[in-house]
Amino acid sequence: MTSGTIGKGPIAVIGAGIVGCAVACTLSMEGRPVLLLDRAAPATAGASFGNVGHVATEQVEPLPSKQLVFAFWRELFAFDGALDIPLRRVASLSPWIARFVVAAFRQEANTRHLAPLVRHAADSLDHLLGEIGRRDLLRRRGHYSVWFGTGALERAARAATHARRLEVRTAPAPADLLSSVAAKATETTVAGLWFPDSAHVLDPAEVARALASGAMERGATVRRANVRELRPCGDKIEIVTDTDRFCVATAVVCAGVWSPPLLASFGLRAPLEAERGYHVELPDHQPVVDAPIVYSDRKVVVTPMAARLRGSSYLEFAGLDAPPDPRKPARLRAKLRALGYRCEPDGPSWMGPRPTLPDYLPGIGRARGAPNLLYAVGHQHLGLTLSGPTAELIADLVAARTPRFAIDAFDLRRFGRLT
Repeated sequence: MTSGTIGKGPIAVIGAGIVGCAVACTLSMEGRPVLLLDRAAPATAGASFGNVGHVATEQVEPLPSKQLVFAFWRELFAFDGALDIPLRRVASLSPWIARFVVAAFRQEANTRHLAPLVRHAADSLDHLLGEIGRRDLLRRRGHYSVWFGTGALERAARAATHARRLEVRTAPAPADLLSSVAAKATETTVAGLWFPDSAHVLDPAEVARALASGAMERGATVRRANVRELRPCGDKIEIVTDTDRFCVATAVVCAGVWSPPLLASFGLRAPLEAERGYHVELPDHQPVVDAPIVYSDRKVVVTPMAARLRGSSYLEFAGLDAPPDPRKPARLRAKLRALGYRCEPDGPSWMGPRPTLPDYLPGIGRARGAPNLLYAVGHQHLGLTLSGPTAELIADLVAARTPRFAIDAFDLRRFGRLT
């Protein structure tokens, strides 16, 4: 098999989160035989079930920045911020943090790599859901960012200027919306922006399930299996699960934070960190507006979903296997009450691991010397957002087409090769 070609036969997509389901659906629509593998049902084992549902076409700029590096302490949970790095993890996180700092000084170049995918995201997801008859799950009404108190107008103006520099469209938020937000939060001064090109979904898990169903309607098979290892097997890929092993012509790794050991046999280093987020839900609560609201000062996002609101926050680096921190949903609920939402002090919450590479760029590509081993990992906060564009890119690679977006910057070899 020569570089750039893909062998005939089944394509195993490993991981049934939103990215894996989008990949499986897109490949199936192109007539490829697909086997979708995950230890759990679609969108139940990782971050896809609980994300805030925001299709964030405005987030064209990766998170690592010089400003954050030099003032990160202001964002710490201890100071009522969203960022939590437990002291016990600082030493083990040091290599990842060092790469984050390097990426902060490359933010402009990394933005040029990421922005084309992000800008295309709402159109891509809209098209994909349309192909399976589920456009009802998507709302293209933009989103709003608001700021409170002294300096709110200046902060909104700076955000608008920054957005223009990044070629992100904004407009002033309507006065009646700002009045409603101010009244609910008992604030006298509020400023806001509308981002018209973003979108949201009514249920992130249902989007993934719909994509998996769309794949099955086109001949794909969905199988519950805990994939432990991938190995080269001649010109095929051997898949080792808890119960058996078998070979496929092609494999696409989309397993989120569980991806690194699956890629290791092919020399690929994927320094993924489980950047954990939390959400709480407000059942039968009317939204302020039928669009997400980002409370920028409070580091909270509230999205209207089917028969409920979902509020989300936090960037927690406690490690994949650490138990949820009960302080975070409690604080999130208190913030929502302070913003005027009807939110009980106690109730169910969710925590999930966002698969994050230190430069906040995704990993999309193929293994060197094994063109039938592809990967789509490390989508950080943008798994839902980038699911459509990523699926299109993987389909391009499988078909040996020139990718519709440049992907060299997403090659995992940027992190070095495992020996």
